[in-house]
Amino acid sequence: MGVEYLRISLTDRCNLNCVYCTPLEKNGFLKHDELLRHEEIVRAAAAFIRAGVKKIRLTGGEPLLKKNLPGLVKMLKAIPGLKELALTTNGVLLKDQAAPLREAGLDRVNVSLNTLNPATYKRITGSDAMEDAWDGLMASLKAGFSEVKLNMVVMKGINDVEIPEFARLSMDFPLSVRFIEFFRTNERSRNLKNALFTTAETKKRIEDAYGLLLEVPPGPTDGPARVFKRPGAKGKIGFISGRSDYFCGACNRVRMDCTGKVYPCLFSPSTHSLKDYLRAGADEDTLVDFIKKIFLVKSEYRKDSGSAGDIEMSSLGG
Repeated sequence: MGVEYLRISLTDRCNLNCVYCTPLEKNGFLKHDELLRHEEIVRAAAAFIRAGVKKIRLTGGEPLLKKNLPGLVKMLKAIPGLKELALTTNGVLLKDQAAPLREAGLDRVNVSLNTLNPATYKRITGSDAMEDAWDGLMASLKAGFSEVKLNMVVMKGINDVEIPEFARLSMDFPLSVRFIEFFRTNERSRNLKNALFTTAETKKRIEDAYGLLLEVPPGPTDGPARVFKRPGAKGKIGFISGRSDYFCGACNRVRMDCTGKVYPCLFSPSTHSLKDYLRAGADEDTLVDFIKKIFLVKSEYRKDSGSAGDIEMSSLGG
């Protein structure tokens, strides 16, 4: 399987401080000059697309903190060969940006929201911004994106009691609600002992509340998710089982962090950096050849199931 999907982190900054992510206070934020500029991101993206990428997702940190994000989206959408441009956000700043992003050409949006309870939201994120995140989700539904997904990381003893309430959202709204197994990726998240709530447990809790879920064929935007639906529902339910179901062998994505380092696998070290090439004025053919070498490294990690290690999710994205 060729690499067709690129996730680009735009910034290491975030306006939340989630319990499973790298603490904001750990290392301090990167300096502005360390981050790729808009024009450099677009040049890198164009080379990735020439090398075979068809879909790009913008992540962070929190990508909505990036200045003039609609301008960057418009530049990326103008690249020949790009089939889809999506974004993952915590939604806190989305209320005012959803419509401009859609107008700029953004196709889809994923909102990460792990609870609908304000007290639990503050426990998970360290913030009182749950209402803002909800308003951002609703604004994204009104903006006319081709699809809006709601991502919930299920954590035993923290938010698993809300599973039926989240599932209900897929019935009432045209949302793809995705339940994601908790995966410990760094020292902070490893402090959440026994937080894993498996897909099987989650699915049973939903079916106990609402009846049998009917599996539907996965669409081109579903990735590793298994997708289900309740009869008459406006939306869908997806399960991403990173702990209980191994799907690395089918992975077709690579990641570029906000400094231009490329990670063939979420659990691999960065193997290449594009920033020096970009700032030295390398032509597009040189960049494309360099990226194709990265794809060869990706195939080796796919065979080896990746190598686990601490992941700075704040700068790499999920």
